[in-house]
Amino acid sequence: MKSNDKCDNAPKITRRDFVKVSSMVAALPLVGFKFSHAAGKSSVTPSPLATPVVSVVPTCSTFDCGGKCDIRAHVQDGAVIQITTLPDAELDPAMPVMRACVRGRSYRKFVYHPDRLKYPMKRVGKRGEGKFVRISWDEATTLIADNLQRITDKYGPASRYVHVGTAVSGGTFSGDTMARRLLNLTGGHLSYYHSVSMGNTAAATPYTYGVAASGNSLDTLTDTPLVILWGHNPTETIFGHTNHYFQQMKQNGTRFIVVDPRYSDTASSLADEWIPLRPSTDNALMDAMMYVIITENLHDKTFIERYTLGFDESSMPEGVPANESLVAYLTGAKDGVKKTPEWAEVITHVPAQTIRQLARDYAMTKPAALIQGWGPQRHNCGERTARGSTLLATITGNVGIKGGWAGGYGGIGNRKFTTGPEMPDNPVKQKISVMNWVQAADDASQVRPQDGLTGGEKLDSNIRMLFSLAGNYLANQNPDIHQAVKVLEDESKIEFIVASDLYLTPSARYVDLLLPETSFMERWNIGETWGTGNYLMLSEKLIEPPFESRSDYDWLREVAAKLGIEQEFSQGRTEKEWIAHIWENTRRAMPDEKLPTFEELQVTRRHLFKSAPFVAFEDNIRDPKNHPFQTPSGKIEIFSRRLYDMHHPEIPALSHYVPAHEGPEDPLAKEYPLQLITWKGKNRASSTQYTNPWLQEVQTQKLWINPADAERRGIVQGDSVRIHNNRGVTQIPAEVTQRIMPGVVAMQAGAWWQPDASGVDYGGCANVLSSARITALAKGNSHQTMLVEVVKA
Repeated sequence: MKSNDKCDNAPKITRRDFVKVSSMVAALPLVGFKFSHAAGKSSVTPSPLATPVVSVVPTCSTFDCGGKCDIRAHVQDGAVIQITTLPDAELDPAMPVMRACVRGRSYRKFVYHPDRLKYPMKRVGKRGEGKFVRISWDEATTLIADNLQRITDKYGPASRYVHVGTAVSGGTFSGDTMARRLLNLTGGHLSYYHSVSMGNTAAATPYTYGVAASGNSLDTLTDTPLVILWGHNPTETIFGHTNHYFQQMKQNGTRFIVVDPRYSDTASSLADEWIPLRPSTDNALMDAMMYVIITENLHDKTFIERYTLGFDESSMPEGVPANESLVAYLTGAKDGVKKTPEWAEVITHVPAQTIRQLARDYAMTKPAALIQGWGPQRHNCGERTARGSTLLATITGNVGIKGGWAGGYGGIGNRKFTTGPEMPDNPVKQKISVMNWVQAADDASQVRPQDGLTGGEKLDSNIRMLFSLAGNYLANQNPDIHQAVKVLEDESKIEFIVASDLYLTPSARYVDLLLPETSFMERWNIGETWGTGNYLMLSEKLIEPPFESRSDYDWLREVAAKLGIEQEFSQGRTEKEWIAHIWENTRRAMPDEKLPTFEELQVTRRHLFKSAPFVAFEDNIRDPKNHPFQTPSGKIEIFSRRLYDMHHPEIPALSHYVPAHEGPEDPLAKEYPLQLITWKGKNRASSTQYTNPWLQEVQTQKLWINPADAERRGIVQGDSVRIHNNRGVTQIPAEVTQRIMPGVVAMQAGAWWQPDASGVDYGGCANVLSSARITALAKGNSHQTMLVEVVKA
């Protein structure tokens, strides 16, 4: 998309800044540099062949990635001319900092791109047409302040909503956070709960363990003889720390089994065995594994007797009818169906003997780690799948021990974060699931407690004003794009939408005011890991923002001034002063960690938390009397009375197999016989960096289809194919490959939606096909569960 498509009345734009940088790169010899480190920055002593002076600054992005890449920005004359990464000499085996992946090494092309937004712009056409005119920043902030006042006076503060914006969620300081601060200072806003990434797991695992975090630090797996990666794909999602440890373990003899419908790059690089299964049937495979383990007497009886509730009839809570225990369910005492491998083979398409061997391998290898990724829980059966892995870990005694894993990967429990900016109390107490925002904008009366509303029986208002800051969720990542766009296009619903971004994304086309944001290289922040790393890294302002780009905090401060609360909002701090303030607050909150001062951080650049190896629930297992589990019984609850009392067929107390909506057993499969899944690719973080031409060369958007399914449809390699269901159509080339199992097709997530006049998408955006159905327990996303048909275009 050309930059002149973005603004009808914009004058011809000079690209001098971009051309200057390009000419620097072309003219600069990138050889003969000698690196030395002083004051936290690497200086470059030029060789006789290279005369320019270049500063090499260790920094990191603040994107929603698995870790904070250590990238080395080579800065010359106010421009970043090259990016390298952490040198081998600086690697710390005790805590490997994430080295830049292909995305990290391409950041310069992302920052210096001619299609970057340059000026504030106001919509002049219909929402979705992408027609804007250039306005001044004073006009822009006046529009925001006036609409905030008008909409609040008319509908109340609950009509204001700040959407999720993941392109900045890897940092401690972000525009969406400060927008919420501004709204809370002026009466509050409708807020949301739930993580699109792993909210179903976070909601489900406490019913087993009492808390959500159930992962260990990876240094506890050094001597683990067996790791089962269940829908976990770190090689492509680029969790650098994970790959560091897994590759070491592989070299030391650890056996890896990958359970996944797709032969991912993780399976290619690590797996001794690949076990493909049909999406949404994970619990059937887990049930059959538990049947084998128990009937072959391979379960850990001592562990089960001491630490658990609900394994057999003798360990059930009072008042529950007979035959509700795990053993009773598996042996068919209630329904007459034994959950044998042969039973599961029909459902999962995993051969019965493979299931038997997998169960035996897991139960007889001590210890063993079954690590589940976040993909399997993004189904409408995802809560059951997450809890199912906790039951397997429990009956084999792999909970709370070094080398084991408690299942239900809900995060690593020993990571450290900054305190973040202070947030005033939000007077609006109602909260919606992040999945409810379309309904809350369309008809607030349809969002009830049974639909995900908390903090009240009803919403006080529809969403009338919406901020989307550094996010592409509105009309790209949102499940069922067509449903969302229908609401966005209706200007009688949401009356004013503000977005800030670096590019005219599909979501940005549906806003009323579009603001040019700064990149991470043009502002101050602190990078926080959310993968398996445990460190904080300074993300320093390296260059000045191009054209009229401003950070969200900068213009929010101007809006606050026009509302008469600038001092209260900003506390008189610049962006850098906020970062220094947050860092000093964090130092005081962690006195034992001995964090450097902010001045020292600007020298050291990062702080590693060299904590002892962490094993989830180790204290609970070592000393259950003084450290009971945080469940009602104080034990690991294989059977959850809390779930049982919900009397919901999709929330079984044992988290066993229940056929999923739009799963392979749904009658809809007769019309749409293929299950579509998506994966997170190595060339972008969700949809971020989609337009980066370097990364488009890394991986192109194609539909993976098995040769058997392709032949049945007359499809050959490279054919353009139409993937469709009753929600939408997308058309992209076919990749005919044995790397996807029969009956399943796959495409990379995060492609930008590119519809033609008839609504057919040519970008390969899976969200035109996905569903907005929410999960039963968490009220979370289930967009991975979708049935489709594929035809040759």
